[in-house]
Amino acid sequence: MIATLAFGRNQGGALRVTDADWAAFLAEEATPRFPSGLTTHDTQGQWRGADGVIAREPGKLLWLVIPNASPEEAAARTAPLVSAYRTRFGQESVLSSFARGCVSF
Repeated sequence: MIATLAFGRNQGGALRVTDADWAAFLAEEATPRFPSGLTTHDTQGQWRGADGVIAREPGKLLWLVIPNASPEEAAARTAPLVSAYRTRFGQESVLSSFARGCVSF
């Protein structure tokens, strides 16, 4: 299973999650949960918040390969990471996407 998580970096229209914040989050939250490896990308995105306003912001994409997992298992394994990010940085949401794929190293 391939899990793709999109993390917004703004809060209140301003950058909230710095590069140092992101590095600490990866070291303290993501790497311990997925020690076999992960990939990140810088992004630019937009979404409509609960208030109905479209927000444009920089983000981080986290790409994880979770071998032999169903979509439900992948969602369960990534949920604590999503929750940790939302709590740590006051984010309303994290986009999560799960897809089957053929991956080799």
